Amino acid sequence: MKKTLVIGASENPQRYSNMAVHKLLAYNHPVVAIGSRKGMIEDVVIETEKIQFEDIHTITLYLNPARQVEYYQYMIALKPLRIIFNPGTENIDFYILAKENNIEVCEACTLVLLSTGLY
Repeated sequence: MKKTLVIGASENPQRYSNMAVHKLLAYNHPVVAIGSRKGMIEDVVIETEKIQFEDIHTITLYLNPARQVEYYQYMIALKPLRIIFNPGTENIDFYILAKENNIEVCEACTLVLLSTGLY
């Protein structure tokens, strides 16, 4: 299973980040989450601080490029194997930085990747 950090997580069930947490859990992937407000999605705590989570395989982004900047160094320091840029989060500057740090960049929808078995 691929431990996943969801950045931009929301308790709002209509948000794609919320749907992604539910679907990741349904596919038995361990999930941690960071959002702008504390909360819960099932048994996943939405943190508001940049916690140094261990063994992150994938970071899936639900932040627009302007809001990603403050997370660049944090995400690089976690040393994930890949970062998924969901629709609306595409960011060439961060792609380059991630690739320079040997992190796979994937421009895709986490929900689709899970549904099609490509996650």
